[in-house]
Amino acid sequence: MTTGVRRRMGVEERRQQLIGVALELFSQRSPDDVSIDEIAAAAGISRPLVYHYFPGKLSLYEAALKRAADDLAGRFVEPQEGPLGARLLRVMRRFFDFVDEHGPGFAALMRGGPAVGSTATNALIDSVRQAAYEQILSHLGITEPPARLELVVRSWISLAESTALIWLDGRRIPRGELEAQLVRDFAALAAVSAAYDEEMGALVRVMLRDEPADGPFADLVGRLIALAS
Repeated sequence: MTTGVRRRMGVEERRQQLIGVALELFSQRSPDDVSIDEIAAAAGISRPLVYHYFPGKLSLYEAALKRAADDLAGRFVEPQEGPLGARLLRVMRRFFDFVDEHGPGFAALMRGGPAVGSTATNALIDSVRQAAYEQILSHLGITEPPARLELVVRSWISLAESTALIWLDGRRIPRGELEAQLVRDFAALAAVSAAYDEEMGALVRVMLRDEPADGPFADLVGRLIALAS
């Protein structure tokens, strides 16, 4: 008869385990409501051992947030193939997958969690927004965006964040409808700017050129025309 012996984890392996456990707990409840004792119990170690790897819950929260931020930024990466509307829709589906998986933690981060206001936390949030911004520009084929385009893209990213937070509070609108609405919102923001700026007008014409008749951009155009008639 053999007796199972628990393998001792190395320092970095244990740190990564604790980050994963903390992220899972923070995804289920607000980080404010999760104690070090709970994290230790879920990891199968003692409370003092948690403090051996992290000086406190704030540092562990920031480490978990870094992992989540890297994950979220990666969800905006999309092959530059096919119509822009379809690409953005796939990005929004992955974005809401993340929101679904990490609801309480996502809400706590955006509304105010234990690490909000710290330099490290603000930098992580900004890094995700910047990654999303750069990805959208790459899909538009633009490296040096004009001021109006930068305003449109950054406003849209903020809109996606606030929409996700509102949706988490009751989920009263079907998720798929919101994903499609946000894609159309991007087109609408760009169209409003294009109506008063020729440079944006040229960009919107390119956006619509390869859009299929059943795509989200074309659908929006058709509905707006129907409303005006």
